[in-house]
Amino acid sequence: MPADQPQAEMSFLDHLEAFRWHIVRAISAVVVCSIIAFVSKDFVFGTLILGPSRSDFWFYQMACQLGQTIADSTGFCIEKLPFIIQSRKMTGQFTMHITSSIVLGIIVAFPYFFWEMWRFVSPALYDNEKKTSRGATFFVSLLFMSGVLFGYYIVAPISIHFLANYQVDVSVLNEFDITSYVSTLTMLVLSCGLMFQLPMVILFMSKAGIITPQLLRKYRKIAIVVILVIGAFITPPDPISQLLISIPLMLLYEMSIHISVIVYKRKLKKEKALEKPGDSLN
Repeated sequence: MPADQPQAEMSFLDHLEAFRWHIVRAISAVVVCSIIAFVSKDFVFGTLILGPSRSDFWFYQMACQLGQTIADSTGFCIEKLPFIIQSRKMTGQFTMHITSSIVLGIIVAFPYFFWEMWRFVSPALYDNEKKTSRGATFFVSLLFMSGVLFGYYIVAPISIHFLANYQVDVSVLNEFDITSYVSTLTMLVLSCGLMFQLPMVILFMSKAGIITPQLLRKYRKIAIVVILVIGAFITPPDPISQLLISIPLMLLYEMSIHISVIVYKRKLKKEKALEKPGDSLN
């Protein structure tokens, strides 16, 4: 089969054929997961998508328990979110059913999708590059899923709660369209999933020599400002929401510096090992 042929011995057309099969399998996984999500409408909408819009959602319950435990107060308890979700277009609910199923299919199939892409790229790497990149699929998938869960269970309910309670005037009621609600939830969740890839991006850029630990430390203050701007962009203009998304990103940035340090030290060690035979000849 073309996909199994060693890529070092393949022509350009063979590479395209191999890539086509990897894409077909990856997209097939997304389609299968999307179909499963589509037929599981009651669970997908009733539990997952509409969950953050209800007061019994996990985050709201935890916030209530935390307030009672620390301050013996029910100020953090949410009895009801003051908004309703409507569908103002005839095709609104059906369109959002399809869209949310595709998004959920992408999220669930992401590890396999990335694995297929990695299978296509990895044969072109040198043996030492393959060795140092071992576990890439696992860590990329782990970070992505961690970001998705963080976005769904933390960022999304805080943002929805803020927007549901925000009013320019008491006479204006919050009646959100299903399209707006699903789009906001999707943007928050996927944005967090992608932003949690920062350590892996720094890892590969460090191995490529594009980024060094010194450079990351030098621009740390600028990076913090950028992170705060990103937090303000994907969350409502609420300082608590911005901090909740910014703090994990700052921690990931610091983690990325340590990853870059490890890569940099290994690279220096390898360079010194290559210089030793020449020094002995001199």
